[in-house]
Amino acid sequence: MTSLTSTVVRLKLSLLRGGLRQSGGRRAAFVASTVIAVLFALLQLLGLLALRGHAHADAVAVPGTAVLALGWAVLPLFFPTGDETLDPTRLVMLPLRPRPLVRALLAASLVGIGPLFTLLVLVGCAVAVAHGAAAYAVAVLAVALGLLVCVALARAVAAANVRLLTSRKGRDLAVLSGLVIAIGAQLVNFAARQLGSAGLGQLQPVADALGWVPPASAISAVGSASEGAYGTAAAQLALTAAGLAALIAVWARTLTRLMTAPDGSTLQAADAQAPGRASSGLGRLLPQDRTGTVMERSLRYIWRDPKTKAAWVTSLAIGLIVPVFNAVQGTGSVYFACFAAGMLGIQMYNQFGQDTSAFWTVAMTISSPRDAYAELRGRALALLLITLPYAALVTVVTTAVLGAWSRLPEVLGLSFALLGAMLATGAWTSAAFPYSIPQEGHKNVAPGQAGLAWISIFGGMVSAALLCSPAIALTIWLHVSAGGEDWRWLLLPVGAAYGAGLTFLGLRLAAPRTAARLPEILAAVSKG
Repeated sequence: MTSLTSTVVRLKLSLLRGGLRQSGGRRAAFVASTVIAVLFALLQLLGLLALRGHAHADAVAVPGTAVLALGWAVLPLFFPTGDETLDPTRLVMLPLRPRPLVRALLAASLVGIGPLFTLLVLVGCAVAVAHGAAAYAVAVLAVALGLLVCVALARAVAAANVRLLTSRKGRDLAVLSGLVIAIGAQLVNFAARQLGSAGLGQLQPVADALGWVPPASAISAVGSASEGAYGTAAAQLALTAAGLAALIAVWARTLTRLMTAPDGSTLQAADAQAPGRASSGLGRLLPQDRTGTVMERSLRYIWRDPKTKAAWVTSLAIGLIVPVFNAVQGTGSVYFACFAAGMLGIQMYNQFGQDTSAFWTVAMTISSPRDAYAELRGRALALLLITLPYAALVTVVTTAVLGAWSRLPEVLGLSFALLGAMLATGAWTSAAFPYSIPQEGHKNVAPGQAGLAWISIFGGMVSAALLCSPAIALTIWLHVSAGGEDWRWLLLPVGAAYGAGLTFLGLRLAAPRTAARLPEILAAVSKG
């Protein structure tokens, strides 16, 4: 009888071949991504091999393994690959036990670009600290255990969050994951700068601590064997094996619950809101017309929809972390505060795609450019309720950290001008280049619409930068001209007025296009 493991592995290979046969573009993307990943892994391998014999080689190899494992735990939630075809919920109706299914999915997960990349990096980490025949023998086992721990960690996290973006119960974890990505990127940037000035020795205490955390403990075991500490090496290998067993146990338990328990999102809440209940809270403060209705709907999406909420919280976190973190390090500029307005302005892009297939209910209420303008105006005002005070807060905090209070008015003016430009271009690109956001899974763009997403977001950002050029030119002129310092305070009202004018003009130009392209927009956003 054919084993379940071989069947699932062949299934993944078949799905991979089938996906590549769909289009030449997909084949080209797969080949290009494979070549880039392998080349990058080989460069990492060569760099690690160059550290061989260095006094602090383990200070790079051990933390590098930990960072690799962290990437396996977090990145699949945001950058999914072909492993999404092995979603265990698709196997619910089959008579499969958790333990055999775990073994089969673990084996199938070893097929792909990610495992190959990880294998090459782990080999480099192990060889960098290996000295002697015993150490190389331990390295073989360490690399195998490290790879299995990384893959099992990714699968366990994926299984626990398979309904992350389809259930409101998972929205808090989505928010937390976005914060981890935002903060982690800045920590890596800060660590790289510190290493560049202080040397690898700064990482030695970190490496010593991570040497007892799987899977970094497996690479640390190689270093211990190189020093003749075979008992320590055995303990670190045993710790890695125990970590792998714990991950598999958690994974199996999660699979059992996932495949046997009903989805809470399909059960009617006991405390469901009674029909006809009036708006409460902020809804009572909004205008009692279509604009207020659109604003309340948009704000509810931000609070309730997992994908929308995760995108907003990530933008809020990165918009604050980048300028403030750089200011704390003493390497930033007060103008970095404009980054907050830029990150939040992106939320205006693909407004109709955020509604997914429910956009048809909105489309039925738009019969003229006037209706389209009211719809776009309500969405823009909902964004401004959050973005205006937040951009001002980030600017004040950044200015306070740097002690550059004299530049507060001009930076606020530039932030407001940038925000207005992004709202204007976002409204226009939402009508010109709409694309669908899948309701299920982790992808933010439906297959075949990636080009539209790139044009919409990056084309709009470039256009927004060009629209902001007058405000930037005025700022530069006041800085270089004699006596311009006394007039820089004018940049705040000028920037605010310029941004408001851009927003008004952008909405006015986008409204007729939105009303004329409603069928195309509806078809584009409903593909997911």
